[in-house]
Amino acid sequence: MLHIPILRHGKPYTSVETVEILHHATGEPVARVSQANSGMITRDVGRWDHRALERFTVAQLVEACSKAATIFMTATLPLGEVTQSFDDYIGQLSATTGMPVTLCRNNADKIRRMFAEMQLILAGLTRGFDLSILDRGYGDDDRRTLSWFREARTFGAVLPSNSPGVHSLWMPAIPLKTPVVLKPGREEPWSPWRIIQSFIAAGLPAEAFGFYPTDHGGAAALLRAVDRAMLFGDTSTTKPWANDHRVELHGPGFSKVLLGDDAAKEWSKYVEVIASSIVANGGRSCINASAVWTPSHGREIAEAVAKELAKVQALPAENPEAKIAAFANPKMPELISASIDGGLREAGAEDVTQRIRGTPRLVTIGRCAYLLPTVIRCDRWEHPLANREFLFPYASVVECPTTEMLSHIGPTLIGTVITRDKRFITDCMACGDIDRLNVGAIPTWRISWDQPHEGNLFEHLYRQRAFQIEHAA
Repeated sequence: MLHIPILRHGKPYTSVETVEILHHATGEPVARVSQANSGMITRDVGRWDHRALERFTVAQLVEACSKAATIFMTATLPLGEVTQSFDDYIGQLSATTGMPVTLCRNNADKIRRMFAEMQLILAGLTRGFDLSILDRGYGDDDRRTLSWFREARTFGAVLPSNSPGVHSLWMPAIPLKTPVVLKPGREEPWSPWRIIQSFIAAGLPAEAFGFYPTDHGGAAALLRAVDRAMLFGDTSTTKPWANDHRVELHGPGFSKVLLGDDAAKEWSKYVEVIASSIVANGGRSCINASAVWTPSHGREIAEAVAKELAKVQALPAENPEAKIAAFANPKMPELISASIDGGLREAGAEDVTQRIRGTPRLVTIGRCAYLLPTVIRCDRWEHPLANREFLFPYASVVECPTTEMLSHIGPTLIGTVITRDKRFITDCMACGDIDRLNVGAIPTWRISWDQPHEGNLFEHLYRQRAFQIEHAA
């Protein structure tokens, strides 16, 4: 059987303890994955060569990223004792995550773009200063003397299995000269492994990379051992780390589409944007809309969006028309669906999609379990289902006056605000609950590479210092 090893300072290591990851449809083992324990992770991080990338300039590291973009999409790369082609990678990724092959390829292209456009991404993270300053330690930019030092000798990431696109958030650590220590998602070791191998094949030192499949205890040890980290997970996973400034949290996004009074009256123009925001990438991303807030016409909007999403069917991952993923753990969709049904028992909410389809949202085909897109119309923002997020295309439609809307929306990773009302736009721009603001009919999933949509990795890794130097006469 295919074996995926640990990478300790870039060197493959086979552990006595392993777990098997299974094909979502057949239940057959796809790979055996070596497991790292807490002690190994703590020891290895303590011995890391945090200068492994210092001998390169930022420009050289960006050039290596450009090479890695092609390697990632075309090369046959090491995978344990065997090799992996790009098509192997796509097949394995789909097999263990349940994500349709078409979505796997779309996400792979996002990773390629991340490699290829790293110069633009770093410009966004650093606000465009001369990156050679990081090579020298200081320099003049716009008639200022600037200096930064890297607080993160090592950077760790505890990664999810929901979507390969999340890797765009940690990858800039490499051109920012920071060794990375990764804990992959249980069902998705494939993308971080292939990204690492692409970096190495592009000429970067293997000792700059760590890959540690592990359990919850090992993930916690990793977060404690590294200098800076990012953690992906639900609220229960991220909450214990909420007060640790070293750990950047990536939990539920609660992204939303907000309609102004004018847009609500013209709601039919925006059904496609709303539906796309909900269902893109199988609804698995924090940038998918999980709510639509409107001052009026909530019933009509819910009906129209539900009719669009009711067209989506549960299809095998190999089907090119597949738009939603099967769950790798078939128990999870049962729990999610039961949670929604529990919320519907409280008055004031209706599953509009289920009424239109006339079939349950939970669909089981063989071993595969799917949740069909779900639109819930809520008659008040306080309803328990009005501000929820799940790992499938789910959204509530809530009516609320625009004068009250921003007081009640709560934390919102992406806010798409559709209106021509300058006062409402100004209020949205001043709203501290919206992390990334899209003004106009822009789907929540459409992000620009030169602007980070959640946190700023450069500011997480580096700290600016006051700096003066005596110049020779």
